[in-house]
Amino acid sequence: MKLLRLMAAMAVVLLCTAATTEKTTTIFIIGDSTAANKDISNGKQERGWGMALQCYFDDNIRVDNHAVNGRSSLSFINEGRWDKVLERLRPGDYVIIQFGHNDEKPKADRHTDPGSTFDYNLAKYVRETREKGGIPVLMNCVVRRNFFVRAPENDDDEKLRTTTFKDGVKMVEGDSLIDTHGLYRVAPRDVARRMNVHFIDANQITHDLEQGLGTEASKGLHMWFLPGQEPSVPDGRQDNTHYNVYGAHVVARLLADALCNEIPVLRKYRTEADFTVDRQGRGDYMDLQQAVDAALLRSNAETTIQILGGQWTKPQLPKKSRIKFVLREGATFVQR
Repeated sequence: MKLLRLMAAMAVVLLCTAATTEKTTTIFIIGDSTAANKDISNGKQERGWGMALQCYFDDNIRVDNHAVNGRSSLSFINEGRWDKVLERLRPGDYVIIQFGHNDEKPKADRHTDPGSTFDYNLAKYVRETREKGGIPVLMNCVVRRNFFVRAPENDDDEKLRTTTFKDGVKMVEGDSLIDTHGLYRVAPRDVARRMNVHFIDANQITHDLEQGLGTEASKGLHMWFLPGQEPSVPDGRQDNTHYNVYGAHVVARLLADALCNEIPVLRKYRTEADFTVDRQGRGDYMDLQQAVDAALLRSNAETTIQILGGQWTKPQLPKKSRIKFVLREGATFVQR
């Protein structure tokens, strides 16, 4: 009798696990450093928008970010990274495809041409995603913060991480954001039209964001710090390509909205919180108390803090606090 009860209990667990697995849809991201997961050791502040995207969808959506610094549509394939995505892809999953920043670079292992090899690679991603029952979503590249009338020479965005503030370009900036991507921002739209694929104009979305903020405020989205301003880059940096924590979340929120507008079925999974806490660096904060302190500064406004995974010591709040916690990805509170 005990054996039968044990077997029945195990069956229920397996059924529940299967049901949970079946209802979870994965959004894969393939792309470059503007979307990639980043090294968060020693307080590093650089983030990719794909790293933050999980914060804007509930637990029915799992974001699996395969974007990698420095990769182009060509090198991502040649390094076997695309094969790894295909191995995990299940029918009904989504694949966001966003390249361009490195395809325009001259190195032979990365360079492709729009209207030719770049389009061919994008079409390959689309075709093979569909063959696995997945749903491809083409995005063009996000903009660089370039207010220079003539864009500075840039043969490798990855070199920006080893520069200091004094190494930055000394050219005078104007009031208008100037495109640096040319036909690389047009090709994904063309491929999407030819192949009847979902398309998100990330270039236009981020152009409007940066232009709307203007020359000075747009620096706040990027790894653009004066010497002594940010402890993780004590000598400062003028990096107009890569996002900081704040910038990655602003862009991720806009792209999550764009995804839901393009694919309405995703709207029911869209979530929003004032702050997200996550030890993997996907949120606004990695420390719960810091998020609580930020919430308490909001003049007693109602504040939602979502927590992604792990065990956390429940903070002590003032009696009249209007802070609400949302526990996700199995996150739990433990008593002090």
